[in-house]
Amino acid sequence: MLRALIYLLPLALTIYAFIDCLNTPEDEAKHLPKVAWVFIILLFWIVGPIVWLAAGKLRQVPDGGRTPSEWHRGHRRQWVAPDDNPDFLKSLKDENEKDEAVLKDWEADLRRREDELKRRESGPESTPPAS
Repeated sequence: MLRALIYLLPLALTIYAFIDCLNTPEDEAKHLPKVAWVFIILLFWIVGPIVWLAAGKLRQVPDGGRTPSEWHRGHRRQWVAPDDNPDFLKSLKDENEKDEAVLKDWEADLRRREDELKRRESGPESTPPAS
């Protein structure tokens, strides 16, 4: 079991460092181009991943809420959280107003149907017999 751990631990470290390097934007790779870091990680099996994790990448959070997994690297988001975005809050208010309008329509339709049902149940007014 210990022998397997000797091989699996560096392999897991290499895979983690390789994926981390591939997901890192080019401008966050320090000292060398990203392609060079990929070769170092893959060629120097144990030392390469350790060097990448220690010195190959900027480890501070970039401005604008950018993350390594962002699809469009050049696009920076202005708002980080939805509750900070006035457009999102306005869209919530608009949806709420639409929902309230639909609810009022449903209530009016329900009242109309209830009135119709009451009229049907009471039936035509019976006239008293003539004496």
